[in-house]
Amino acid sequence: MTKKIFSYTFLLGVMVLLISGAIFFCLQYRQTIDDAYETLRGEASCVKSGVMIGGIEYLESLDTKNRITWIGADGSVLYDSDYPDLTANQGGFKEVHQALETGSGSGIRRSSSGRAQTMYYGLLCGDGTVVRLSRPVSAVRRALSVVSFMISVTILVLILISALIAFRIAKTIAQPINEMDLDDLPESNPYPELQQLVERFEEQKEEIASQAVEREQLRREAMEQQAQEQGRMRREFSANVSHELKTPLTSINGFAELMRSGLCDEEKMIEFAGDIYRESQRLIALVNDIIRISELDEGAIHTTTEKVDIVKAAQDTIDILQPAADKRGISITLQAPCGEDGSCLPVRVVGSDYLIREMFYNLCDNAVKYNHDGGDVFVTIREEEKDALISFSDTGIGIPEAEQDRVFERFYRVDKSHSRTLGGTGLGLSIVKHAAQVQNATVEMESAPDKGTTITVHFPFDREDADALEFAADESMQGALIPS
Repeated sequence: MTKKIFSYTFLLGVMVLLISGAIFFCLQYRQTIDDAYETLRGEASCVKSGVMIGGIEYLESLDTKNRITWIGADGSVLYDSDYPDLTANQGGFKEVHQALETGSGSGIRRSSSGRAQTMYYGLLCGDGTVVRLSRPVSAVRRALSVVSFMISVTILVLILISALIAFRIAKTIAQPINEMDLDDLPESNPYPELQQLVERFEEQKEEIASQAVEREQLRREAMEQQAQEQGRMRREFSANVSHELKTPLTSINGFAELMRSGLCDEEKMIEFAGDIYRESQRLIALVNDIIRISELDEGAIHTTTEKVDIVKAAQDTIDILQPAADKRGISITLQAPCGEDGSCLPVRVVGSDYLIREMFYNLCDNAVKYNHDGGDVFVTIREEEKDALISFSDTGIGIPEAEQDRVFERFYRVDKSHSRTLGGTGLGLSIVKHAAQVQNATVEMESAPDKGTTITVHFPFDREDADALEFAADESMQGALIPS
């Protein structure tokens, strides 16, 4: 603010000084010309008197810096102090014509003999002749240059003084504003002209304070709702965990009770031992999934962020699940970008290798478990401008549309009896969802009953963080099928 006030004040002062200087110079120039004419008029009057007494002899005896010309009534030159041989008739010149008509005449014009801009003054004598004196305008300008220099120096000094005054004015005006107490604006307002602005500031302060209170209330309400939601989720989780643990434990307890009673033959003992083993495996898997989902919730899993080749991670996952798929005649096919030699090209994303493999295992395992015997599973990887995508598609039982929003909930099963028979814990998709959130990935699902399910994971893909790859433009090459 101080800078702007200073700039405007200083600029105004400079403009006033320059305009005043120009006006003064013009007036001084006019005054100098008038003074020069007055000098010529005085000398001409003296010369007139001398000519009437002494004639040419008088004129020749004079020592003056001004040019003297004695002109006859017919315009002929009787005498010229600077040009003795001048013979041109002078009657046609303005100053001579005016002198012959009115007694005196003056003018500024370019001299016909000297070719310089010259001031002339003519005076009529008693015998009808004209005495004319002249002086170059350059002589007048030389006299004026001294005055111009003084004017310029004066203006420069005044500009410097204006700058100091402008700075002082700007500081004086801005200082009370800069020192205003923003917490007590009405009392510290230094200028009545700022009253409207002060009132607006007060309104904004009140509005900001009101908004701050509202935000704090909303924050507290959100925290309370979050705490209530977390409490509800913990209670539901605890109830679900208790229920899920109770089922295998009850089965194990029942089989063990029968075996302890001694009422079972050896064949039944072997059968019950197998049942106990399966239930214990299910219990171990359930406990492991519970621990993993809890660690994801609490951020207790410490993973290293790195460049992960999702093509290799997907192939390793398929290799692990291939034996289970072969038992049911299910074919698993990997679709990924290919090079000219038909081999898979790496597709790298920035994430956790551990979590990515955990996600892939759960998604591929579900695609095998909930598939029909002899069905197909397709694992498709492709790159887009901003994302790297991997999809797990099956030809299995599918999920009704009404159930699709809930399949990522903990312990939720579409077909509970079928899921338990297959050994599902109901936590696989929940683990996938949480692991995706940790890595800023998103999960999408498309499904229809008896037509299969496709779950796609979108990984943020930054080509500056991944190696630059060139893929064949041919669509068939991009989507080549690579048997696992």
